[in-house]
Amino acid sequence: AAARRSAEQGALSRVKPAQGIDWQRPWLAPLRDIGQLVQARWLAKDSLPDALNTAAAPRHFVPQSALPEGEPYEAFIARTHQVPTRENLHDFFNGLVWHTEPALKARLNELQAAALARDGVQARRGALRDALTLFDENGALLDGPPQLVAALQTRDWAQLFVHGRSLWPQARLRIVGHALLEQLCVAPRKGLTAHVWVGDALAADAATWQAKPFFPLPVLGVPGWWAANEDAAFYDDAAVFRPARDKP
Repeated sequence: AAARRSAEQGALSRVKPAQGIDWQRPWLAPLRDIGQLVQARWLAKDSLPDALNTAAAPRHFVPQSALPEGEPYEAFIARTHQVPTRENLHDFFNGLVWHTEPALKARLNELQAAALARDGVQARRGALRDALTLFDENGALLDGPPQLVAALQTRDWAQLFVHGRSLWPQARLRIVGHALLEQLCVAPRKGLTAHVWVGDALAADAATWQAKPFFPLPVLGVPGWWAANEDAAFYDDAAVFRPARDKP
C-alpha cells in the first residue's frame, strides 16, 4: 500500500495529461461543462479523485490505493459506492462518464457485481462480464431517425453517411466508453470504432447484455465530426467501413 501511495504522489508531481484536451470536438459536447470544471481543478493542484468529487458527484472517487488487494474493482464500487481512480486520462474520462451517465454506469456496475458474486473471479471474465466491459470501454448510445438506425444495423455505410447525411442533425450520438474517449483525445484516427446500443440500455437484462447487441460504428465517419469525411471517398475504405457479414 505504501508503494502504491508513493507511485500516486509521483504521478501527481508530473505533468498531468489533461492539458491538451480540445473541448470543441463534437464528441466531447456532452462532457464539456463538467469536463472543463474537473480539468481546471485537476490542473490546479487537486488529485484527480478530489477534482471529480464535485457537489453533484454520483459516486465518491478515491485514490487507486483505496482498493483492497484482491478485491475486484467492480465489487468494491458496488460495496462502497466509491470509484478507485488513477491519475491518468483514462480514469479522467471514466469519472466524467459517471457524472454524465450515472444511471448507465450504475447499471453496468450492478450487473458486473452480480456476476462476480455468482461466479467469483475466474481466469476469464465470461460472456456477460466481457460484454459489459466492452461497452463500458468503447460503447455509445444512439437515438436517431429510423432510416439511420436501419442503415447502421445493416452496415449500409453509404446510406448511413452519404445518402442519409442530412438526417444526422436529428440524431444524438453519445460516446460513453471512456477508453474510446481517451483515444479520440490523444490519437484520433479513422479506425476508432464504437460499439453502439440502440434503444433503452437501462431496461436490458443480463441475457440481453450477454448477447452483445451492439453495432459497430467508425465514429469519425459521423458527419461534422471529422473534416475528411466531407469527401464521400472517405467511406470507401473497406478496412474500416466493413460490409455486413453474410449469415450462415
